[in-house]
Amino acid sequence: MTGSSPQIAFLGAGLMGAPMVRRLLGAGFPVTVWNRAREKALPLVAEGAALAASPAEAVHGAEIVFTMLSDGTAVRDVLFSQGAAEALAPGAILVDTSSIAPDMARDHAQRLAERQVAHIDCPVSGGTAGAEAGTLALMAGGPTEAIARVAPVIAPLGRLTHVGPAGAGQVCKLANQQIVAITIGAVAEAMVLVEAGGADPAKFRNAIRGGFAESRVLDLHGARMIERDFSPGGPSRLQLKDLRAVEALARASTLELPLSQVVLAEFESLVAAGHGDTDHSALLLHLETLNSHATGKKEDQ
Repeated sequence: MTGSSPQIAFLGAGLMGAPMVRRLLGAGFPVTVWNRAREKALPLVAEGAALAASPAEAVHGAEIVFTMLSDGTAVRDVLFSQGAAEALAPGAILVDTSSIAPDMARDHAQRLAERQVAHIDCPVSGGTAGAEAGTLALMAGGPTEAIARVAPVIAPLGRLTHVGPAGAGQVCKLANQQIVAITIGAVAEAMVLVEAGGADPAKFRNAIRGGFAESRVLDLHGARMIERDFSPGGPSRLQLKDLRAVEALARASTLELPLSQVVLAEFESLVAAGHGDTDHSALLLHLETLNSHATGKKEDQ
């Protein structure tokens, strides 16, 4: 790695990618950005990023490449169909912060190793708020040396933890999403119960803050439920994608995870009802529909 400011490429400038790029630019790193929808990356140019016309152009000469894409299919397409992997120089490090299946992450690591490129699967937790504040939790799977080399670059993004070999970061992210989804379900059910019982949901949330039920989900997503603000921080369709991956991993490991199965079915129904692009806290809408005889609320309210 050359000097204190390695050349960085960032592939994916969406809800999460754009604020992560801003954190890197703010820390003084030179960043070249590419995004499938070019217009979403244009504001980053005004803030100091260089804009590439293709993934291959973006990664040319880069020492560290970040990907923040919607799913494993998108990552595979950008790397191996659109030429990014071929354009990576030997010795470069790819940090995939997307949330994808662990077996796909291991496959990418193997294919890139054949090109002498290190691969780190490094999914994140903390949502858009964490990306903007630089407080993300980053779960890294991959070789120790490569993770040590990128640690100073990742520092502006949040807290990095090396959790194991290739694929381990994705396993930990699935477990994180499992907890988030189940907790969103618990908070949403409690909101429905409280309102049906005649109490004020906002005052209920304030009353239990600081007790054993306290959590980031109660704090952030509970507030969204009360304000009925379901603009996407974490879209429900991506939460569903992660829960399906949890189910696949559990099945492959012959595990019975009943709570995960229940919340998976709930998110299936929410997305099928047309709420795939709403925030995952909108699971409340599905529960209100199930209980509309008591709440009087429908999904479109």
